[in-house]
Amino acid sequence: MASSNQRFVLAIDQGTTGSAALVFDARGLPVAAADLDIRQIYPRPGWVSHDPEEIYLSCLTVVRRALEEARVGQGGLSAIGITNQRETTLVWDRETGQPISEAVVWQCRRSAPLCHELIARGLEPTVRARTGLLIDAYFSATKIRWLLDNVAGARARAEAGELAFGTVDSWLLWRLSGGRVHATDVTNAARTMLFNIHEQAWDADLLRELDIPAMLLPEVRPSSGLFCELSDEARTAIGGVDAPITGVAGDQHAALFGQACFRPGMVKNTYGTGSFLLLNTGPRAVSSERGLLTTVAWGLDGGVEYALEGSVFVTGAAVQWLRDGLGIIASADHTEAMAERVSDTGGVYFVPAFAGLGAPHWDMHARGTIVGLTGGTRREHLARATLEAIAYQTVDVVQMMRQEAGTDVPVLRVDGGGSANGFLMQFQADVLNIPIEVAEVQETTARGAAYLAGLGVGFWDSRDALTQQWRPARRFLPEMPARRRDELLGNWHRAVECARGWAPA
Repeated sequence: MASSNQRFVLAIDQGTTGSAALVFDARGLPVAAADLDIRQIYPRPGWVSHDPEEIYLSCLTVVRRALEEARVGQGGLSAIGITNQRETTLVWDRETGQPISEAVVWQCRRSAPLCHELIARGLEPTVRARTGLLIDAYFSATKIRWLLDNVAGARARAEAGELAFGTVDSWLLWRLSGGRVHATDVTNAARTMLFNIHEQAWDADLLRELDIPAMLLPEVRPSSGLFCELSDEARTAIGGVDAPITGVAGDQHAALFGQACFRPGMVKNTYGTGSFLLLNTGPRAVSSERGLLTTVAWGLDGGVEYALEGSVFVTGAAVQWLRDGLGIIASADHTEAMAERVSDTGGVYFVPAFAGLGAPHWDMHARGTIVGLTGGTRREHLARATLEAIAYQTVDVVQMMRQEAGTDVPVLRVDGGGSANGFLMQFQADVLNIPIEVAEVQETTARGAAYLAGLGVGFWDSRDALTQQWRPARRFLPEMPARRRDELLGNWHRAVECARGWAPA
């Protein structure tokens, strides 16, 4: 409960499966929170969509609930930060604000044929050099092109300047400002496959190659600083509380910031729908030759810092599949006890490549595969294999980061729903052979957005002050013998080969 002289920072965390709002105090601790699921729309196999209006309205709902829970009145809120699911693509009418279609979610593979065309044209070296990304349907650029080519009248309207493109942060800024601000931050821009991360500008050559009008694109700003004031309508919708939006970052960049990974060499992993590892490389943009992404970590203090990223598409979503698809668990937290009821997986390996494989394999045509089944396989073995698959995919990325950045990774800071699973965290420490530190404040993505917003208005005065606020809740140390670890990882890589290239090109 807020006292009359306390001030707070609000974070809006709009994710793949739902929207959340959290109120943080000056200690960086959440004092109130609210969340709401959003619908997952699957028009065809491999396609994933969201309702843009549902995204916006769900955010208003959770903000109002969180502010009410914290009893934050007028004058009690210093700033608002936004963090969002990245790459998800929206295009809307500049005059009416009406979206031209459902949002094309980052997981959606509908633009994979266009990616093959771009690769065949020899564009991947240019894309890699300028954006730090690979050509993949994961990123926004080919999703934009798909919408322009497949929504009736969209291309003509775009070329006439009637339409606006944005990732979810841009959509929320547009709506919350009453259509006055069409902007994004450098972290979200860096995930579009259209942004030159070295020059910090939209790349004219890539826009031309993809036939995307530049006038569609938002203004790119630093991650911390004034983005907009709330419109009268937005203020009313959240209960009359007012504060500027002064921080924006894509969810994984915000989590890196919220984990206080401010020094080069620090790494975090967020176990969510997918798993996302980021290694801070400071002012140096490290180019990867073996499947990692070079990205902007954040824009702050007049400059940008960079990170290496490994994106694993399906981790927590595989646990959801056990629950919703197979019905063998009642809730995600049941997997820990189930995994511990068996001594191993009975030789079962599960590669959850439902949407292809991300880093470091980048195979759009891989599909989910279970190998090693026998008549003795029980649901406990499948639950354990699913948790182990999450850990194995993390190992693949961390090993690649060590090689590409030429640095040791002495510890992994973790957050997200999966980090509450003690079996998974111990197994992760065992197969990585390094300590795992679980953040005391689990809401690190929202915390990072709050930190960026708070720095933007002087609520916190420096990153040093934020470093002092980070603490681990639990620490897991490796215990597995090296021979056993090598055996498990060898079999995992055999299973991955079975999953690759399964879906037709």
